[in-house]
Amino acid sequence: MIRRDYILRMIEEFIQVLARINALKKGQLWQEADGVIDAEIKRLVGAGAQAVSQMSETELLAKIIQCEPTQAVHDKARLLTTLLNQAGEVATAQNRLDEGRACYLKGLNLLLETMANSETSDCPDFVSTVEAFVMALQEAPLPLSTQARLMQHYERVGSFGKAEDALFALLEAGPNEPKFLDFGIAFYQRLARQGDSNLSAGNLSRAEVNAGLADLERRKGALVPPS
Repeated sequence: MIRRDYILRMIEEFIQVLARINALKKGQLWQEADGVIDAEIKRLVGAGAQAVSQMSETELLAKIIQCEPTQAVHDKARLLTTLLNQAGEVATAQNRLDEGRACYLKGLNLLLETMANSETSDCPDFVSTVEAFVMALQEAPLPLSTQARLMQHYERVGSFGKAEDALFALLEAGPNEPKFLDFGIAFYQRLARQGDSNLSAGNLSRAEVNAGLADLERRKGALVPPS
């Protein structure tokens, strides 16, 4: 009960901070919004937005885990991803585009990492979504490691068509890269074990799965030198 009360109080306080940030953004008080966001990120992990955007997801999760009950870790991580999204918006509004993209990208990577290690993929309404980050980052290609995480996320939640799109982005970057071909072949082999109704619900057909698998197997076979 104590832990649940702690988590609820943490979320309630965060919602109040988020409302304040949104009010400042609405009034285009960007510097004030920056200050509130930075202070809240420091309160969560002991470092500001710019420093956090340069940390690895492992480093961030380690900071979140410190002195926190296990049940609070995923909630706290999702609060941080939302703050990173806010930081990206505010930086972009002030034409600090590189800084904004770094915040967006770190938020997306942390969210994907958190969701991959959580029993549920559902997020409260106030938490930034994967799609919000993807839209904010659409002006330039995502790093390959992020595309791979994104593909795995979409497969996990049953959005097979989007997972295939993320796979195509990987293959465009390395069309004859054996590890990408193997990654894609394993993906299609897993989908081949899905029922037709599941594939259809995920916006992918059995014919598309079979064609994708055959194409990647053909491409991989073409890389093997003749004996």
